[in-house]
Amino acid sequence: MFSQNRQQLRKMYHDTWQKKLANESLSALESMVAQVISEHPEYHSIFNNDASLEQEYFVEHGETNPFLHMGLHISLHEQISTDRPFGIRALYQQLQAKFGNAHDTEHQMMECLTESLWLAQRNNQAPSESDYLAALQKLLEK
Repeated sequence: MFSQNRQQLRKMYHDTWQKKLANESLSALESMVAQVISEHPEYHSIFNNDASLEQEYFVEHGETNPFLHMGLHISLHEQISTDRPFGIRALYQQLQAKFGNAHDTEHQMMECLTESLWLAQRNNQAPSESDYLAALQKLLEK
């Protein structure tokens, strides 16, 4: 979907946002990226110049990496649109009914996604779809 090069990936976000602001036509992927950026006005200022292309973000300093955050939203959009892992679309709809709106629902789901990815990396294995879906199911039970 995206380049493995951090600077190229960030530039794609920048370019997409500039195209959106200029009312230029967007590809399907660019439309998804622009939608996620639109939902995060707190990040709009990073697109005013190219400084964020090289910016480092340190969680230990309380910083959130806006590109990682938006990328997680995009990953969820892809999962939901393809229903992969199978059943995530139905869980998303149930969670959205519980939390009231798509954005808040995605933030809840992103915590499960990041934990799943972290565990996979820590254990040097592929993420467990069944554990990920079980974590999402637990959100319904809370």
